[in-house]
Amino acid sequence: MQDTPRPTKDRPDRLAEAWSELVAAARRTVAEGLVVGTSGNVSCRIKDLILVTPTGVPYDRLGPGDLTAVGLDGVQIIGSLRPTSELPMHLAVYRDTSATAVVHTHAPYATAVSTLVTELPPVHYMTGALGGPVRVAPYALYGTEELAAHMLDALRDRTGCLLRNHGTMAYGDSLDQALDRTAQLEWLCRVWLIASSLPGHTPSLLSPGQLDEARDKLGGYGQPGRPG
Repeated sequence: MQDTPRPTKDRPDRLAEAWSELVAAARRTVAEGLVVGTSGNVSCRIKDLILVTPTGVPYDRLGPGDLTAVGLDGVQIIGSLRPTSELPMHLAVYRDTSATAVVHTHAPYATAVSTLVTELPPVHYMTGALGGPVRVAPYALYGTEELAAHMLDALRDRTGCLLRNHGTMAYGDSLDQALDRTAQLEWLCRVWLIASSLPGHTPSLLSPGQLDEARDKLGGYGQPGRPG
């Protein structure tokens, strides 16, 4: 184990930049009310190196010297701080998908919904941005391989899922995309909770065909040649 990245022709500047971006993303999860304290965690992938937030350290206290990274096998390669306890979930996503960034939160509306249903009802077309109706992974103790396995099953053909009595998991091709999907999932959960709380009324839901149509259109959303 080493405290600073070993210099290579393609890594030193990129690692420092990626760590700065990761810390900024982690701080955003707090600022946007998606986590409280040190709950939740964020990671990003550079080739076979996984940069990840350390366990039990407030994000506003993380600096350049706190860079923490592991290999795909979970062995710590860089840093002296212990990686997040949810490392098994992050590694499972990277091994099973093309993700380059993963965000896990304890977002309040999403966590509330995870206790009520086995799948988030499709109340809005942005459900399509996550690949379809969002599944709820069965409960398992945090930090375990069992939880990671449940999460992977819930993520099948999806880019985000809920974790029963726990929170959210979302991934993307960038930290911004993973964060956006996390925020969209929290918003969808809030909308469903509000709509379903009115006595005597049942929210209208979108059909599979309507979701497919929205997903196809969302694939071309945004300005050509610009990220996000």
